Amino acid sequence: MLRGMLLVLLTSAVVSAQAPTPPAVDVPASAVRAFIDALPRDVVSDRSIRTVDVGGYRVGAFGVFRPKAARGTAQLHRVRTSEIYYMLKGAGTLVTGGTMVDPQESKTSPTNVSGSGIKGGVSRRLTPGDIVVIPGNTPHWWSELEGDIEYLIFRPDPDNRLPLK
Repeated sequence: MLRGMLLVLLTSAVVSAQAPTPPAVDVPASAVRAFIDALPRDVVSDRSIRTVDVGGYRVGAFGVFRPKAARGTAQLHRVRTSEIYYMLKGAGTLVTGGTMVDPQESKTSPTNVSGSGIKGGVSRRLTPGDIVVIPGNTPHWWSELEGDIEYLIFRPDPDNRLPLK
């Protein structure tokens, strides 16, 4: 009995000594819509709506507008940060995995590689409401857009590279 009580007290002391859980963060739909509506319409925009510390790592929510006229390149981010796409408007074909065609190291970021396409990847057509999870270090490329598209990207960042916002 005494042993059990000591275990409960010890466990309580350890739990109370841990850092408090961060509070939840809200981003209302109206704020998301206003953010995306304000993005430039003549270039691909991938901008942070909010990035928060969730207790040991960061999670970012990004809004993206991608015009059909902007030629897309294949991307590879040499990081552990995954990307979760949630389609809001439009439709297009996203290719993931495979091998980058004509890979070029970024001059501004040592973790980014771009290419003219992907060979041997998995293609899927995305429409509003669809979700795709792209693990870090995975090539990805919008090979075709049927029109302008809008989507959200959620980036869990175990390396805390994303700036807080």
